[in-house]
Amino acid sequence: MSFLDLYMNRNPMITASSSDSEPVATVFGIPFDSTHSYKPGCRFGPDVIRDAFNNIEIFHPQLGIDLESVNIEDLGNTTHTVVASEMIDMIGKITKELVEKKRQLFILGGEHSLTFGTYMSFPKETGYVVFDAHYDLRDEFANTKLSHAAYLRRIVEQRGADNILHVGARAFVKEELEFLKEHNIKTISDKQVREGNGPKLLKDFTSSFDSMYTSFDLDVLDPAYAPGVGNPEAAGMTSRELFDLIYSLENKNVTGVDIVELNPQYDNGATASIAAKIMSTLIAMNLSRLNYK
Repeated sequence: MSFLDLYMNRNPMITASSSDSEPVATVFGIPFDSTHSYKPGCRFGPDVIRDAFNNIEIFHPQLGIDLESVNIEDLGNTTHTVVASEMIDMIGKITKELVEKKRQLFILGGEHSLTFGTYMSFPKETGYVVFDAHYDLRDEFANTKLSHAAYLRRIVEQRGADNILHVGARAFVKEELEFLKEHNIKTISDKQVREGNGPKLLKDFTSSFDSMYTSFDLDVLDPAYAPGVGNPEAAGMTSRELFDLIYSLENKNVTGVDIVELNPQYDNGATASIAAKIMSTLIAMNLSRLNYK
């Protein structure tokens, strides 16, 4: 039996899609936030991102791509669990199955711990870029190692840091900074982004990778732009700065994307709109790269 049949609810919500052709991208959601430490509720994020996607404009004139005319496959959400180890195991199996289809994959969260299950299911040589206000490099948080505050440390422990770039951190503890320096994890700081150097630095880092996985923790943005997150941090980047960074990946093969930490209970619609636009833009950029007509 397929793990998709075993674990997915097959309840699609994305309506802005044509079913007359092969899917250009696959979407699934992970409604999990059991290790969240401040404002729980991001388990409701996947469906809210889809609702925003259904209601924003998805024509990209600068790329010549209209997503109204393409097939975006929505598999619905995973089976709900409150046990982090079960969630990681489940989505690892699902993601490995989907990676084999060689289709651009979007994972909607949910909390950031899910990335330990998804990214680790991509080939080891896949580059990893994470946009996040936090490093998530604690050894453990609230007495658990499988935590949204520790997921990146688990990835580094298993795969090393050569393929990892962290963008936008501005809130972390001494333990994380020590681990970052010990393992020589590459970063683009919040200050470098503010100074306008982020896009070039990101382009330089990704130049050596044939394929990329990008992870967007929405709290990388200033709360003025993204109030609906579980761990808001003041003095973050603007939405324009984030999309300037995204567009620097225009010619890269971005095979996997996760968008995490959207908490609808604290949102005014702005955060969900940005999340939906991230998804729309990366699909359009990939189709443009492939000269889709």
